[in-house]
Amino acid sequence: MDKKYFVLHLLPSRPDFAQTMSAEERAVMMEHVAYWTALMNQGKVLAFGPVLDPAAVYGLGIIAAEDEEEVKAFIAGDPAATINRYEYFPMMAVVPAQ
Repeated sequence: MDKKYFVLHLLPSRPDFAQTMSAEERAVMMEHVAYWTALMNQGKVLAFGPVLDPAAVYGLGIIAAEDEEEVKAFIAGDPAATINRYEYFPMMAVVPAQ
C-alpha cells in the first residue's frame, strides 16, 4: 500500500506558550517529544519539532500514515493534545526512495 503523507500543525494554547510553560506543561511536552520520537523510530514520522516563528512558536510534523483515521489516532495518543490543539492536512510529499 502506498503511504499517505500529512503535515501536522500543533497550535499552542497561548501565543507565548513556549516561553511561559509551567512545570506541568513542560513535563507534558517532554512526553510529547518521547511519543513522536517513538513513532519516528517506527518509520511513521519523517520530521517534527518546534518552528521558531518570531510571532509565535508552534509545532510542525510530517508523518506517513495509512489513512486519515491513523492520523487522528496519532493525535489522540499525543500527550500534548491534552493542552494544545492540532490541525492536519494531506501533503504531496517528495521523499527519498526507500
